[in-house]
Amino acid sequence: MPSAKHNAVYNSRIPHMRAWSSRFPRAACLCVLMLAHVPAILASDWRAPEEQLARKIAAATGPGAVTLVVNRSSLSRPDTEAIRRGLSTELAALGVHFVNADQAAATVQITLSENLQSYVWVAEIHQGNNEASVVMVSTPRLGPPAVENSTVALTIQKTLLSTEENRILDVVLLNGAPQHMILLEAESVVLLKLQDGRWQQEQSLPLSHSHPWPRDLRGRLALRKDHLFDAYLPGTFCRSLTTAPLALNCYDSDDPWPLGTDQSGLSAFFAPTRNFFTGALSPGIEKQTTVKAFYSAAVLPREKYKLWVFSTVDRQVHFLDGVTDQTAAKLGWGTDIASVRGGCGLGWQVLVTGNGDGAGESVTAFEIADREPIAVSQPAEFNGAITALWTDSDGTGAIAVSQNSETGRYEAYRLSIACGH
Repeated sequence: MPSAKHNAVYNSRIPHMRAWSSRFPRAACLCVLMLAHVPAILASDWRAPEEQLARKIAAATGPGAVTLVVNRSSLSRPDTEAIRRGLSTELAALGVHFVNADQAAATVQITLSENLQSYVWVAEIHQGNNEASVVMVSTPRLGPPAVENSTVALTIQKTLLSTEENRILDVVLLNGAPQHMILLEAESVVLLKLQDGRWQQEQSLPLSHSHPWPRDLRGRLALRKDHLFDAYLPGTFCRSLTTAPLALNCYDSDDPWPLGTDQSGLSAFFAPTRNFFTGALSPGIEKQTTVKAFYSAAVLPREKYKLWVFSTVDRQVHFLDGVTDQTAAKLGWGTDIASVRGGCGLGWQVLVTGNGDGAGESVTAFEIADREPIAVSQPAEFNGAITALWTDSDGTGAIAVSQNSETGRYEAYRLSIACGH
């Protein structure tokens, strides 16, 4: 192995690693149904108006494929997201399913507005060349308009783990005495031990593969309970043996790669001759088993479901929650994203690469409430292009690998969130 292994550096111990707006149409030709007043309910319980509005929408559209857009006024982002999901669930139960705009028979734009006495939800329905129709419900408000708290300012902390001449595909850290680190490279898996404040190589395990690697090689490490780790590469799967000395068993495989954290429970199939995922998911996000081909994904656990964010090969961002697939275009994001449990703000953040020029690139933290990403940190700068970004096994950080534009060496960092104002 190159002597670069002995140039691996260590900064500090890692304590947490493993032990939209539409307007109400004024044209008289619109078919407006009278407001339906519902019983007074708690402001945070939207089930009654959700059920009523869903029934009215389904009566207008009939069963079929629609695109759903939800706009908000003074409601908080968590409330807006809860309402959108509740409406989606009610509509799905009535035979309405959700697709992208180019595949939809109807577009439903919902505006969550209010006056001094009531919340007023307006659904504007567009079907083909027909005139738009509108349905509404209202529910009394029990207090003054909600005011969102100011965004918590977060900082991305970078901890340099290793610098290598060989391309680094992924890194995992194992807590213990002493602490260990595993590097996944193109032709080997390298085990290192922290000794006297520096990482020292203990063992190098060669990777065997029966076909040449694609040009833009990617790989993933996953820690396991019954053996040390699995390594996923395009068309190849490697498993560490359980007996000493440590060795690898590698063979041709199209097994899906794990996404997100150990607890996310979602995997996806990787294109063996390319650098992206095909879009086939295993086992799926509830009933959603496919998404457009994508480069990377991030999971944001919610109280009753998981929101998955996909950076697709057509430079769009898709939000899947098990019921709907919403698309956001022109966000200016790079291809790599990863989620981190920062413990502040909304609890989980998405780390997003920028569109770098090759000489330098950055990672910014975003929070996503009702499918509206908001930057909550200053960009963390890298002296070169980012070649890998993966959420670590417990979700408390992410591994970012960049190729230094001056030295050409690969630098692996652990990224975590520091809370502050």
